Amino acid sequence: MGPAAGRAGRRGRGAAGGGPRAAAGAAGAAGAAAPLLLRAARGEAVERPPAWMMRQAGRYMRVYQDLCKEHTSFRERSETPDLVVDISLQPLRAFRPDGVILFSDILTPFIGMDVEFDFKPGVGPLIQRPVGDAEGAAAVRPVDLDQMRFVGDSLRTLRGELAGTDATLLGFVGAPFTLATYLVEGGTSRSYLKIKEMMMKDPQLLHGLLGKLADSMADYVGFQADSGAQVVQLFDSWAGHLTPRDFDEFSRPYLQRIVDRVRETHPDLPLILYISGSAGLLERLPSTGVDIISVDHSVDMADARTRLGDGVGVQGNLDPAVLVSGTQGDIERRVDAIVQKAQGVRHILNLGHGVMPNTPEESVAQFFEACRTTSDRLARV
Repeated sequence: MGPAAGRAGRRGRGAAGGGPRAAAGAAGAAGAAAPLLLRAARGEAVERPPAWMMRQAGRYMRVYQDLCKEHTSFRERSETPDLVVDISLQPLRAFRPDGVILFSDILTPFIGMDVEFDFKPGVGPLIQRPVGDAEGAAAVRPVDLDQMRFVGDSLRTLRGELAGTDATLLGFVGAPFTLATYLVEGGTSRSYLKIKEMMMKDPQLLHGLLGKLADSMADYVGFQADSGAQVVQLFDSWAGHLTPRDFDEFSRPYLQRIVDRVRETHPDLPLILYISGSAGLLERLPSTGVDIISVDHSVDMADARTRLGDGVGVQGNLDPAVLVSGTQGDIERRVDAIVQKAQGVRHILNLGHGVMPNTPEESVAQFFEACRTTSDRLARV
């Protein structure tokens, strides 16, 4: 599962049981005030950094595993609104994160682009007809949002479920380069040799495909926002496999294209960008125009702050492995260190990558509690 308004510098910067309403407790008593994570993403002053986790809903939770026994297909789970809503809300009921992210996949909009795909257990996503030439690229259609109604229905229901809580609803999309890797490679890859061969031998073919994907994803972002998403994260998960030169040619312009188009129609929608293994690209990322850069755990947060500059916020970046084997004290100390290094400016707490499948649910609960109480602990230092 794959599982973000004007320019950051223009907006100003700030510090960043039962059903979902009951789970949120008294947090929703603030009346008309925007939820904490949304305020932080907008750059408003907040009382503490909000927190959510990538891959928050799903594989590590027993309630999700039990649901999978009855609904064995990932596509059924991610394309059936009742299931999408239930799975998306499972972490809210259990842990009270500040953000609820749509249960979906970055490949889901391929449904509206005439791209046949599936998910094979133990293997991952498989593209039925990989793109290797101009004919294959032409067969990838601009996204038909009428075919994505189940996503809109899911988001609208989730937004209604979150009314009266202090939780922000997040949507997400795949970035053009990452989506292109799946189309060209035919699935996941270790080396990305096929798409890199296309970059070398037929760059114009790849640019045409990337442009089509960028325009479709800009439309899809707007569709999610119109359906209720309050923040959207862009996943360019595999752009970290690019050299800086190739990132500047094959990824960054298309991220900028999405952001610029979304700004025209949804100027106040916060946008987050996540790239796994982005340490060598950090200085390049603010120029994409997003509001928040999600930093993976290979980068020290203080270094990230220095390298990114003041015009953009940060998200992250606890190593997910800490939740697998660390104690509550370990989790608290590392969360506090990240908060201190983020300098209290436009910061959203998160993991440096998705939560691991073997993570104890107790550790997830400890993570969110540590995030809620970090300001109290740091005030005593």
